[in-house]
Amino acid sequence: MTERRVGPPPAAWRAARPWLVRIGFAAGTVVAYFLLPLDYLGPRRPALSWLLFTVVLAVVATLLLRQIRHVLTDRPDTRPGVVIPLLIILSVHVFSATYYALAKQPGEFSGLRTRVDALYFTVVTLATVGYGDITPLGQASRVVTVLQIAYSFVFLTAAATALTTRARDMVVRRTERGRRD
Repeated sequence: MTERRVGPPPAAWRAARPWLVRIGFAAGTVVAYFLLPLDYLGPRRPALSWLLFTVVLAVVATLLLRQIRHVLTDRPDTRPGVVIPLLIILSVHVFSATYYALAKQPGEFSGLRTRVDALYFTVVTLATVGYGDITPLGQASRVVTVLQIAYSFVFLTAAATALTTRARDMVVRRTERGRRD
């Protein structure tokens, strides 16, 4: 009979756990994006499509604002370094799913046919590169593109700034602690 270890997990496991959670959530988000039945959205169910887009984006924005507040108030019991990147990944996939659903409506997009196209367009828009190979033509697709740009400018920039601030503060604290020792 093998003896079971009781007590806290080893230090290596505790250190690896946040990274495993990040990777698992990110991978789960990507898998869900490619497996969810997005073909049932778009022109087939426009009210449901807009409702889902609005609710999910509002929830993600609220969670991002909460993490930003935690950084600004210096709450020690939070993990913005884990949560903020995951929310950014989720934001990208929410916009990608919306673009994919919108592209089902004739005349909304030129060049966007697959989920990969939608993900690519989202990242290109987020990076403000704009290659021009995929173009929003319809009013709905242009509204969502403008919303993504505004959302990225406000929420994702604030979240990235908060995350950078938190990381800088942690480095300063460790440096000061090292000087005292």
